[in-house]
Amino acid sequence: MSYRAYFRCIAGCPGEHSLLDPLYRCPTCDNLLEVAHDLDALHSKAPGAWMRLFDERYKRTTWPYGSSVWGKKEWVCPTVSDENIVSMDEGGTNLFWADRFGRELGLPELWVKLCGNSHTGSFKDLGMTVLVSVVKQIMAEGRTIRAVACASTGDTSASLAAYAAAGGIPAIVILPRGKVSTAQLVQPLANGARVLALDTDFDGCMTIVKRLATEDGVYLANSMNSLRLEGQKTVAIEIVQQFDWDVPDVVVIPGGNLGNVSALGAGFDIMHDLGLIARRPRIVVAQAASANPLYLAYQNDWDFHPVTAQPTQASAIQIGNPVSIRKAIRTLKRYRGIVEQASEAELADATDRADRTGMFNCPHTGVALAVLVKIRARGLVDPSERVVVISTASGLKFTDFKLGYHENRLPGVTARRPNRPVELPNDYDSVRAAVSEVVES
Repeated sequence: MSYRAYFRCIAGCPGEHSLLDPLYRCPTCDNLLEVAHDLDALHSKAPGAWMRLFDERYKRTTWPYGSSVWGKKEWVCPTVSDENIVSMDEGGTNLFWADRFGRELGLPELWVKLCGNSHTGSFKDLGMTVLVSVVKQIMAEGRTIRAVACASTGDTSASLAAYAAAGGIPAIVILPRGKVSTAQLVQPLANGARVLALDTDFDGCMTIVKRLATEDGVYLANSMNSLRLEGQKTVAIEIVQQFDWDVPDVVVIPGGNLGNVSALGAGFDIMHDLGLIARRPRIVVAQAASANPLYLAYQNDWDFHPVTAQPTQASAIQIGNPVSIRKAIRTLKRYRGIVEQASEAELADATDRADRTGMFNCPHTGVALAVLVKIRARGLVDPSERVVVISTASGLKFTDFKLGYHENRLPGVTARRPNRPVELPNDYDSVRAAVSEVVES
């Protein structure tokens, strides 16, 4: 069976566009595009047959199906030849049962999808493998692409640089100067990308990179390129697969540029359309209060207005004018969506509280956990419901944030339970006294 995917306008303008065309917006109305699939062809295989196929491929070594993205190639990007796929075995990340933290919240079925357990330490790898593979396919067919480029608050740049390096494609990364963690800055530098640090915020970087893609022949790698979302949607499919093809009741995800929201919905949609699942979960989007345009729109009957994002420890979602806002709102309307915000103190305390149950969360996951605490307290999540929190990045990328909390030097945050090293002389009695304080408390 031959499978087919193509770009189409999210506003419904007629026409189909090849995934191999460098196209990011509808040429008729300038709305964003989305990837659509030939569902009639996909329906030729029964739901149970798709489940068995995906389970047989899951984390195996047959190229390229060991990747949890490319193991679902027919649903993602059938256009790309296997020899042009650039993959680093992305996906297949832990679905962690947060037993102790869940019991504290009265949620015995609380799970955290650890998307940061990936090659570059964030969920962005899921989408970047698709985008860079398509670029390699385009170049293999004789068309010229000078470079791939992105604006980033850290994780996108790391992922683009790594996958572009693996594919032998020049990469340009545009960052807001001084607004990404050291670990995130080091990643694209190490992978050989040309890193440009601008005196602006993410929204300013995005304005520049969109112009480069329009005027200077570089290929846009941000999530307004719908190919990214095709890879990211597989996180929804993988969660259901890890639950033996059962659907969680609630999914909580941090939101910045908001491509991840519509990607999550697209993953559940295709499973529902093809009969693998019979219901959809509720989607909750968590925003930092310092960068909360979606939350404000939600409070005002979805009337969206950009904001000027203020500094937040959740730097990857410090975005005031998200590109994928229309896609996100459309998804949330279909998924009985909730949008809530978390202050700097709330996200820091939630991160610390969860860390003390054995996790090691990034501040963006802290936003999602803080929002879960708030909506659980308001009774919007029932104790009987299975809840999944999407953890988008590795906590190891944000050691400055962790240390800042425990040294009580984060702006606007008073650490409730700082935990600092106890400095002692090389003396047994001093050590014994310090140990006694722990074991007797």
